[in-house]
Amino acid sequence: MLKARWGRAMAEDGNLENRVRAKAWAGVWPGVWTRPAGVVRPLWGAAQRGEFVFATQVRQWAAQEAAAGRLLPWLVVAYGLGVVIYFTAEHEPVWQIATGTAVACALGAFLLRRHLTAFVVALFITSIASGFAVATIKTAFIAHPILRYNASGVTIAGFVELREESQHTDRIVIRVERIDGNRIEDKPQRVRLSVKRGMAPAPGSFIEVKALLDPPLQPLMPGSYDFARDLYFQQIGASGFVRGAIKIVTPPSTAGLMQQVDAAVQRLRDTIDVHVREVLPGDKGAIAAMLLNGRRDVISENLYNALFISGIGHVLSISGYHMAVVAGVVFFLFRALLALIPGLADRAPIKKWAAAGALIATTFYLVLSGAEVATQRSYLMIAIVLTGVMLDRPALTLRTLTAAAFLVLIFAPQAVVHPSFQMSFAATLALVASYDRGVPRLRSGADSSLGTRAALWGTNEIVSLTIASLVAGFATTPYAAYHFHRLAPYGVIANLLAMPVVSAWVMPWGLIGLLAIPFGFDGECWRQMGYGLEWMDKVSLWVANLPGAVGHVTSFGAGPLLLATAGLLVIGLFKTPLRWSGIVLALAGVIWAADLPRPDVLVSDDGRVFAVRGASGQLAFHHTGGDTFAIKEWLAADADARDYHDRALGEGIACDSSGCIGKLSDGAMVAYDLRPDAFEEDCGHAVLIVTPRSAPGDCAAQVVGRELWRRRGALELRRDGAGFAIESVRPANYDRPWSPQWPRLTATEEPVSSNSGTTQTAPRDATPKPEDIEADQ
Repeated sequence: MLKARWGRAMAEDGNLENRVRAKAWAGVWPGVWTRPAGVVRPLWGAAQRGEFVFATQVRQWAAQEAAAGRLLPWLVVAYGLGVVIYFTAEHEPVWQIATGTAVACALGAFLLRRHLTAFVVALFITSIASGFAVATIKTAFIAHPILRYNASGVTIAGFVELREESQHTDRIVIRVERIDGNRIEDKPQRVRLSVKRGMAPAPGSFIEVKALLDPPLQPLMPGSYDFARDLYFQQIGASGFVRGAIKIVTPPSTAGLMQQVDAAVQRLRDTIDVHVREVLPGDKGAIAAMLLNGRRDVISENLYNALFISGIGHVLSISGYHMAVVAGVVFFLFRALLALIPGLADRAPIKKWAAAGALIATTFYLVLSGAEVATQRSYLMIAIVLTGVMLDRPALTLRTLTAAAFLVLIFAPQAVVHPSFQMSFAATLALVASYDRGVPRLRSGADSSLGTRAALWGTNEIVSLTIASLVAGFATTPYAAYHFHRLAPYGVIANLLAMPVVSAWVMPWGLIGLLAIPFGFDGECWRQMGYGLEWMDKVSLWVANLPGAVGHVTSFGAGPLLLATAGLLVIGLFKTPLRWSGIVLALAGVIWAADLPRPDVLVSDDGRVFAVRGASGQLAFHHTGGDTFAIKEWLAADADARDYHDRALGEGIACDSSGCIGKLSDGAMVAYDLRPDAFEEDCGHAVLIVTPRSAPGDCAAQVVGRELWRRRGALELRRDGAGFAIESVRPANYDRPWSPQWPRLTATEEPVSSNSGTTQTAPRDATPKPEDIEADQ
């Protein structure tokens, strides 16, 4: 009890840290700093006493960090760590065992509640076990079949749940009612198909279509993003594209209630999209509609890249910024209108009523925007803040952020490995911690003129925005570098120039436009919105063309990212000077990431694309198929600014009908053999042979064959003495629901697809062009 009271007292007294520091330097430990006159202290004694003082100070700081109320955010961090550990497992854990372990840990923590240190340790272990168990239960709860092999000529019938537009093709998600075709062992619940631009049917339609299906896309190289895992948690078991016409037919049964509600929301989003685009064509209309209904579509590639290069690409993903603006605008307008009613502000809590109105508006905005992970996190944050206003509680604190993170990870534990979750929470934590410690502000005197006050207000706003941009930019840099392999050096400039206009002009006009649609006066709102978006577009293009605007970063593993995350957490969550130790952790992560060696050879998961690093230090590529998506990702991961369509990418690799030859930086030869007769020469001269054929058993070169990349996915090879060390996407015994352990057949082994369930030919063909599918990947 005494320790608990002491901890609570320290947590409640924000000035304790300063008092402890003052007492330390004033000689709170008798005899340490005093000595008889004329007596010279030995140097070793001074060092020992200095170490004693420092150690005592560190213990006091640590005691403050462990005080009551300070450990709660760290328990949520431990919970998230448990989820991360779950995703590193090589085969699927048994959910009953995981749950039992979490319950046992919780029981152990309860029994140890009278032993403070043991109790805290047990709580952290319980949190880790709980995160692991919840992730396991979530995966078991949504378990569904996924396509194992490529399948062509498949007939699919089902309800359209989602329609998305992109620059070259449209995409639809179908809830499958019936599927016929070869290689379909289990019926996927949902499939995602690309269709020709402008030919996607409306959500809620029941369609029948022919399609070519592929298994969910696996990581394109070790450590890269796992698209299959992402699709699995969306309950999508296959993807592909339409072959032929889309036929809208009468459904065999009525759609369920949730499907009807979802279709109604999708129709509402379509209606908003039409109204906006009638007034704002092109990129301005696409971005305006995106800000209102959450659809990321039809933005020209040049502007899309410029937005991210300049550091304001976060505008395209509805997250904390958008939610805060919507809540703030609605709260201000609602409260201002209520204040106009004579005497109401004196009789009623109009501030709480305004908070309730803002909460209703943000809830509607959440549904309208599609409720992605970043939007859910932002909504929870805003909901907790507005609820706090209604209950007369503090608004934005670390506890608010902790509660939002915990709720997201309870219902969507898979979000912890998603870039949007990582970047949004990193930025929010950094901002909350910064403003919690105070932002410098200039204050006017009582006799200051109106002009002086206005100037000071403007200066304070510029300083606040600059600090927010710097803090959020630094906090999200490790995650942008890890996932997207690029940085935004001029992000502060772009945000200072563009975001005030988006906040004060674009978003308010957008909200007014939504309210004006039923009355038919929305056109002018969209035009005013377009003026602000035009300014934002010009800023992004200008910043993106500045010298050095694109910061390319080579890929690095999860280890440096975890170390940088630990540093960010220490800086953000600690209150005492111990927080500066987080800088050491972050710098260690940066040094680790910069010191990782780059691969010498890359092989795709189907063996059709391979790359060799030559004497120039750049990768030379060869691919035998039309898909260049892997090349695009490999260039980004190698910090290579070359365009993936550049024909010069193949320079350094010579090919004939038997195969290809490339040279490493040391002159050693790497062969890609397509015919058996190539082995006779290459086995004697090459140090590595990549081949879909069976190599001779006495081949002197190291051989990478199709069985290896089939079972273990894309490969990275690094020169290790006379041979090569191989790193693969999947370990040898990897078996997860989104990446089962089975061989994946290549297209050359596909049998002729069946023609069952032939669809009557319609006038218009919805098959997208291969180059359009490639461009939208």
